[in-house]
Amino acid sequence: MEHAQKGFIPVMLTPFLSNGNIDYPALTQLTEIYLQAGASGLFANCLSSEMFELSDEERIQAIKHVIKITNGAVPVVATGTFGGAISKQADFVKKISDLGVEAVIAITSLLADENETDDVFNERVFDLLDQTPDIPIGFYECPVPYKRLLKPQQLADFVVTGRVIYHKDTCLDLGQIKDKLSLTEGHAFGLYDAYMAHAVESLKAGSSGLSCIQGNYFPELIVWLCDHYDNELLKHEVAIVQQFIIDNMDVMHHVYPIVSKYFLQKRGLDISTFTRRNVGAFTPGIVKDIEKLYDDYTLLRSDLNIQVYI
Repeated sequence: MEHAQKGFIPVMLTPFLSNGNIDYPALTQLTEIYLQAGASGLFANCLSSEMFELSDEERIQAIKHVIKITNGAVPVVATGTFGGAISKQADFVKKISDLGVEAVIAITSLLADENETDDVFNERVFDLLDQTPDIPIGFYECPVPYKRLLKPQQLADFVVTGRVIYHKDTCLDLGQIKDKLSLTEGHAFGLYDAYMAHAVESLKAGSSGLSCIQGNYFPELIVWLCDHYDNELLKHEVAIVQQFIIDNMDVMHHVYPIVSKYFLQKRGLDISTFTRRNVGAFTPGIVKDIEKLYDDYTLLRSDLNIQVYI
């Protein structure tokens, strides 16, 4: 696995107009930027997309738009579970699947309440699989409404069905990731790590790639890391990139996704910083931090000779 091709799956933003409507021209440009950067797939309708602030119709239209612009260049996955009875969730999974996605993503924290047991959760997962025959499924350990992590054996039990092909991992624990990879080895399944603090070690351990918010600042840098994480000739540069991401972790998470939209503005994307989700105030101090991040990244990108398209 150590030398296997790794991929970057962006957690897509939703651009909005100043009146709050989805900005489809900006979504087109954003999708093209991900593709030009070398993304191996796209995760539409996720938390970064402000999926909980979209209506069902908006979710469907945004996913359809991304699939249209992608035009088969890379696979697209998208969230299809938003709570309620499993029968209701299964119906929406089918609607998302019919759009042409590679897999429909189930939010772990919407399949069982925080106080419900793993046995209850497992029963509902298998019920969902039974009610969505032949539809490839993925999991996302989304931190909203609460973070429900899958134990390694749980994940393995789901993967062995042949139905679960994708997992966006947010456990932040390299040991657990290694256990998940060991127990799912040999199956048509990919684990994509969201936690960039141990990105290189996760890739070396066998993760299929990365799916992180940092890709909404500099997707080409995350692709570069996926391509070169185990290149001995670039060991020093890989360490610099890993440390750059660690050093700027807090900056990139503070009032996200406003900050990433502002960063993309500085890159040249015609996107507003409007968000439907209340993430806090975009203060002058935060603006200054993001502008420093942009300047530091520009230097790093130049040092690594990374091409950008905006």
